[in-house]
Amino acid sequence: MKNSRFVSTPAYDERLTVPLRWWVQGVMLLAFIWFITVFWVGPTLASGITAAGCALFVLAMVAYGNAKITVAGGELQAGTARIEARFLGEAVALDETDARHLAGRDADARAYLLLRPYLKRAVRVTIDDPADPAPYWLLFTRHPVALAKTVNALRASL
Repeated sequence: MKNSRFVSTPAYDERLTVPLRWWVQGVMLLAFIWFITVFWVGPTLASGITAAGCALFVLAMVAYGNAKITVAGGELQAGTARIEARFLGEAVALDETDARHLAGRDADARAYLLLRPYLKRAVRVTIDDPADPAPYWLLFTRHPVALAKTVNALRASL
């Protein structure tokens, strides 16, 4: 029997990839590293050092930008965390200011946070599970209104 989350089409699916400017800045940093090291160790070793740095950089960017938010199969998945729809409370789309405050000065230490510094807006999803210590999930996203509508629609379908 197949798992239902793989059978159904996701109602919402977003990968939180890093922005293009991070890639450009990383390439510029790697070029600078090559330029500095070529005078100290020669072009062959400098190229090897830069290639190793390039591999680490690509791995870091892909791993960090691999976080995903999905609503499918009766559950919300954000990063590595999952929660069934029956435990979801109201989802509210937050503007830049409210998201920054809820991730900072107004944050609850028990909350589940999926933060990305290159995203400015978020969705707050209240958790209605007495066994779960997290009072809410704060999910930074590129499309907060669409995510909030999808989570609220999932709740209403129960």
